[in-house]
Amino acid sequence: MIRFGIGTDKHRLAGGIPLILGGVKVQALKGAVGHSDADTLTHAVIDALLGAAGLGDIGHHFPDSDPKWKNANSIEMLKKVVEILHHAGYKPVNVDVSVHLEQPKLGRLKQEMAGNLADALQLPRHMVNVKAKTGEGVDAVGEGNAVEALAVAQVESVTPA
Repeated sequence: MIRFGIGTDKHRLAGGIPLILGGVKVQALKGAVGHSDADTLTHAVIDALLGAAGLGDIGHHFPDSDPKWKNANSIEMLKKVVEILHHAGYKPVNVDVSVHLEQPKLGRLKQEMAGNLADALQLPRHMVNVKAKTGEGVDAVGEGNAVEALAVAQVESVTPA
């Protein structure tokens, strides 16, 4: 059985905080505010995978009320989601994600982000795609006050671990 899920995430940007996207520390004047490392791109992928398997969302598995997840590495959280999927009888098949950020431009970093996601998902690199868009001056993203991501993931059923 093949299933699809959609995941979104948005974080406010502020100075003095690192910007982590797809496990890459991006050189930026502002970083994402959040309980974990606020890796918006990876959080959208996590929600897409959990949604595809009907397993809730990131807040259910990694609640911001739990100090265990304070400053957590989102790529490690993604690896945990792969374990959760396997125990439920699913495995990731492919992921496509768009990150919306006004500055800085992410062109040269997209391949590294996709590679980090592919490694965490135990997928061949060509099964993970990362795209970057700007907000064109519209809304909080376009004004440089937020970063947002949208992901689509495909999972297929396998024999549970």
